[in-house]
Amino acid sequence: MRKSMSFVGALVALSLAIVGPAIAEDPEFVMEVGTVAPTGSPWAEQLQRFKSEVQEKTEGRLKVKLRLGRGNERSLARRVQMGSMQAFAGSVGGMSSIVREVNVIEAPYVFESFEMADKALDDPEVTNQVRKVLSKRGLIFGIWAENGYRSYFSKQKIRKLSDMKGIRFRSQESMVHVETYEAFGATPVPIDNGNTLMSVQTGVVDGFDNTPLFAMSASWYQGLKEGERHIFLSRHCYQPALLVYSKKWFETLPEDFQKIITDLDHELTVWGRTQVRKIEPVLLKNLKRYGYDIHDPSAQELAPFKAAQKGVPDRVAKEMGPEGVALLKAIRKTF
Repeated sequence: MRKSMSFVGALVALSLAIVGPAIAEDPEFVMEVGTVAPTGSPWAEQLQRFKSEVQEKTEGRLKVKLRLGRGNERSLARRVQMGSMQAFAGSVGGMSSIVREVNVIEAPYVFESFEMADKALDDPEVTNQVRKVLSKRGLIFGIWAENGYRSYFSKQKIRKLSDMKGIRFRSQESMVHVETYEAFGATPVPIDNGNTLMSVQTGVVDGFDNTPLFAMSASWYQGLKEGERHIFLSRHCYQPALLVYSKKWFETLPEDFQKIITDLDHELTVWGRTQVRKIEPVLLKNLKRYGYDIHDPSAQELAPFKAAQKGVPDRVAKEMGPEGVALLKAIRKTF
């Protein structure tokens, strides 16, 4: 794991030192940010930039403590909701257990391209819908980030839809991810981030879906044995990430501090997306070096996969209630 992380870090120059303003020995406010994002990843670098910006704008009165590579997303999100931690940075899927409406964002093939995803998530109506459902669950929206397009890593070769049948895939602990697997005919096994690698190594599951970046950063790619390493670039799920704050803690801050951490420069989001996207081609080349057979399907090959998922987004939205339907509608209006 140490080797793969140093490799990923070198690719995006994550050794950059970001120095913020001097922090008082006893700052007035402290923001502890919990995240599974590991040190040496683009997500960690984006959070470092966030930390620097916040501490500079608050003149050191608000200290940001990054807790990288911690726990699992569901428990971290729950802690922030309860107020025992001030902030959480992670995937939308990791938050969907407590904010069910956001499941619709990760529904299969909702976003056909990065451009469509950017246009939707940068749209004020979409973000305001997300702000509203978060606030009802005790969370305050901060900024968008990105994991990217998820694809399938498996010990079986996948070329057609029927190849998915019966494969036991690790599923993110999110309803929409489980439904996506089931629609493909696969067998989902919900497992948290921290236990995924061992589950792949011991054969509890036959594979997983995630981005090449996360698979390498978390060393999941090492779980599959040599000779049984296959990637099918289905790009079935665009997975954004986000930074949220505890509403209980947020309401204790001065109004000017509240504005600072909820009105961050959009360039921070754009920068984070750019780092994640530019690294993927290099990572795929290196996954080939590690023995992965990588198949990038044609539009014709993907057509049956998309057809199998056609009703999932609307069904998920309906299960999420009126606000889930409204969020999906707001997203589609941007296309």
